[in-house]
Amino acid sequence: MTSRRLVFLHLILSIVIVIKVNCSSSDHNYLDALSKSILFFEGQRSGWLPLDQRLNWRANSGLGDGSSLGIDLVGGYYDAGDNVKFNFPMAFTTTMLAWSVIEFGEAMPPYELRNALVAIKWSTDYLLKTVSQPGRIFVQVGDPIKDHNCWERPEDMDTARTVYSVEAPNSASDVAGETAAALAASSMAFRPFDPGYAETLLRNAERAFEYADTYKGAYSDNESIRPGVCPFYCDFNGYQAR
Repeated sequence: MTSRRLVFLHLILSIVIVIKVNCSSSDHNYLDALSKSILFFEGQRSGWLPLDQRLNWRANSGLGDGSSLGIDLVGGYYDAGDNVKFNFPMAFTTTMLAWSVIEFGEAMPPYELRNALVAIKWSTDYLLKTVSQPGRIFVQVGDPIKDHNCWERPEDMDTARTVYSVEAPNSASDVAGETAAALAASSMAFRPFDPGYAETLLRNAERAFEYADTYKGAYSDNESIRPGVCPFYCDFNGYQAR
């Protein structure tokens, strides 16, 4: 597991842990830790930022994502420490955050529950775009080599916003399956609050899972995208079709 994915995993698990611990403890302010964990996601936002953006030192960025292929891929989250949008860890993060809300949302203060749902939706709105074309999954935006060689704010980035996608019958069970998990879990999280949006998420989760189940194998096995995927979020352990 790469260091970037560990950063995301650490942040998500911290949300789960602080909710499970008594927030009234006199020794530690777990509610403040929860707030800051969720706030992290606002600093990673890509696209058009809303008026209620709390981190006002961030501005709009990545507004042309997908335009090279005539598709709207604006939005989502940048990966930890760079300006690339890697869908595999983003979907994994979304799945974990959604399950945190499903399992422990009732223990959250109402305003933090709202913030958590907003954080989920910022990702799912983007993930819906990535599965909008039948037989095709958009898996990444941004050239990681060029991006990693140029340390700059997303508002100022001038590196290539290369779009990477997988088309049937090429395999993508890992990223398509994780996208399906993210959309399905988020559907459950939103069901009590926005049934219509929950249905949209579930319908697209089924489509993503169908791709994952039909074209079995790792997305990083595709030679056309492997240079942009590896060694960052490619399949290190091997894919086992079952």
